[in-house]
This record gives sequence, C-alpha cells and structure tokens, in this order.
Amino acid sequence: MKAAVLRAYGGPENIQITDLPEPIPKPGQVLVRLQATTVNSGDARVRALDVPAGMALPFRLAMGWHRPRQPILGTEGAGVVVACGEGADRFRVGQAVVVFPGGRMGSHAELITMPQDGKIIAKPATLSMQEAACMMFGGLTAVDFLRRKAGLREGEHVLITGATGTVGSAAVQIAGILGAVVTGVASAGNLATLKDLGAETCIDYRLGPIALPLRPYDVILDCAGTLPYPQAKRLLAPGGRLIRVWAELAEMITAPLIGRRAGHRVIAGVSAEKREDMLTLAEWAEAGLYRPLIDSVTPFADIAKAHRLASTGHKRGSAVVEFAVPQTPA
Repeated sequence: MKAAVLRAYGGPENIQITDLPEPIPKPGQVLVRLQATTVNSGDARVRALDVPAGMALPFRLAMGWHRPRQPILGTEGAGVVVACGEGADRFRVGQAVVVFPGGRMGSHAELITMPQDGKIIAKPATLSMQEAACMMFGGLTAVDFLRRKAGLREGEHVLITGATGTVGSAAVQIAGILGAVVTGVASAGNLATLKDLGAETCIDYRLGPIALPLRPYDVILDCAGTLPYPQAKRLLAPGGRLIRVWAELAEMITAPLIGRRAGHRVIAGVSAEKREDMLTLAEWAEAGLYRPLIDSVTPFADIAKAHRLASTGHKRGSAVVEFAVPQTPA
C-alpha cells in the first residue's frame, strides 16, 4: 500500500509517499481501504513540532524525540471494509465506514486496521465519502467541549472565534443543534459561509475586539487562540464558560483557578474522543442537521499541498485528501 510517511519533524517536504506492506487484520479487527482522509491542524502541528508553549518536552517524550514513532499521520478517514479478522462480525466486507484513529493516527495510508469495537462506525448515507472523512476531527472536539465540558444549554448565547475552521464550523452547527444563539467571528470573505452554517451574528475578525458586542455570552469557544481570559472576561455573563481549544501548558494547569473569583469557568486541555459522540454526529448528519465544511480536495500524491494549507491557519473547514481508488456506493 502507499502511505504518507514522516521521517523527521519539519516542513511539508518531509512527507514522503512510500510503499509499505499491507496490514493484516488481527482477531477482532477490520481492514479498511480508505477513500478519503484529511490533513488537519493537529497533523500539521505534529509534523512541524508546533506545539503550545511548555508542551515540547512532553510531546517529544510521548510521540518521539527526533521523529514520530508513528510515522503515518492522519486522525480520520472514510472508506470501505475489505477484510475482517477472526471474530470481527460487527462490520461486513464492502460496508462504507468512518474511522477515527485519533491520537494513534495512521489514516494517511491507503489501508488501516481498526478494532471493530473502536472508533469506527457506518458512514452516514447523507454524506459523501469526502464529507464523511472530515466529519470527526472538528465534530468530536466541538461536541465534547460544548455539550460535555461546558454544558451548553438551549437559549444560551455562544461566541465562537475561528468559526469557519474545522473545529469552528462544526461548533457553529452543533451549538445551533443544542439550541444556542450563535455569534461567529471569521474573515470577511467567510461571513456568508458562516451565516449559512447557522450563525445569527457574523463578525469580521479583522475589526478586532472592539467589534465584539458587549452582550454577555454564556459560553465562548475560542478556536482561534485570540481570546485568553483577560480579554474574554468582559464578554462573559455571570457563570460564563470560556473554552480555550488551543492552550499553553501553564493555562491548562491553572484553568480551574482562572476566573473563579469572577464567577467564571475556564476550560482548557485535550478533548475526549468517544465513539458515542461519533454515533451522535452520524445521527445529526442523517437528519440533515450536520454537514462538515470542506475547504479543498487534494489528491493523495499531493498531500504535502494539504499540509501547507493546514499550516496557514486560514483554511475554511477541512483539507480533504482523496485516494486514487474507485468510489464505492454506500
């Protein structure tokens, strides 16, 4: 099989398309031939060793000092089951599925093995393979932070920065599904897209903090890394929650204490990756409530181009990478 392999941390040029042996599913595993995957901000950060302040040493210890121990990046994808290991009967050969290897990565390859009881679900019939491939990275982050950690409730007002990125575009839709009133911040060229996603109020980020309405927000989801607590404080309602998607180590450690005196709560850290949330996202997609936003579709042979796009911090939705295999109907 062909795989995009990272031999050393650095720029997109360090990604090389390589021929590797095809994996064989073990008992309880299924083998999936991927039709599409993504290069998201997480992939770009791992590749470039671009981690929040204070995280470089723990990251190298966990992931690999000079190069990642897992040289095949990629956290999500969609494809078709092509083989099942002994005892793996939850999925059938030929079935279209969505996979989320998440932190163990591995989806930047034509084939991937997944435990049948792991983060793999049937592909929603309402989504194309390209859309299904990019439904989880942003969607799972948004569901965990908004619904589980912040407890977003119907009728609450939520402010989302970076609202047309992978996480932000999912969060705008999910906040709306949960019944919140959404204000989104994005570039001027993306405001129409932001409106289509369901934001009631759309603000050009180039106008700066002065453009943000002083309406008290119950929840602020900072996907862009532009609203640390000292700047967000004036925008939070009593009991308000600030979610910092990208936070430095010091902020992650001190988050439970920040804002407590003012009656606020700061949430920072890593989002959970739960199969139950994958099923929830699939249900919303089937109901026509959730559809991932795609910035571009790049052939797998040009995956370095998708890495360059992901590194800019200005993509709209997901950078999808498509494998050169026939499309299989769901």
